[in-house]
Amino acid sequence: GKTFRFSKLVDYQAGSVVSRAIMQENAGAVTLFAFDEGQRLSEHVSPFDALVSVVEGEAEVVIAGQIHTIKAGEAMLMLAGRPHSLNAARKFKMMLIMIRA
Repeated sequence: GKTFRFSKLVDYQAGSVVSRAIMQENAGAVTLFAFDEGQRLSEHVSPFDALVSVVEGEAEVVIAGQIHTIKAGEAMLMLAGRPHSLNAARKFKMMLIMIRA
């Protein structure tokens, strides 16, 4: 195996959300994201459960209208079929793990 640090696999880009696929299989996917301050992913619904793990900084996750703040080292499960969005009050990096059941 190879050791790596998630926070080093994706870089911030001014005014953007940057993503990097780490693994993409039929059973699911692992993607790293770097959000510049003020960036967001608009509200959407996923057909799969997803786990958001903040690698660096702090994320604002809105699930079905309820706001959650998740800090580096913390994670949140987002259930399939529930509307959610992500906002960057400050820069943050996260790992998104999608699980296809």
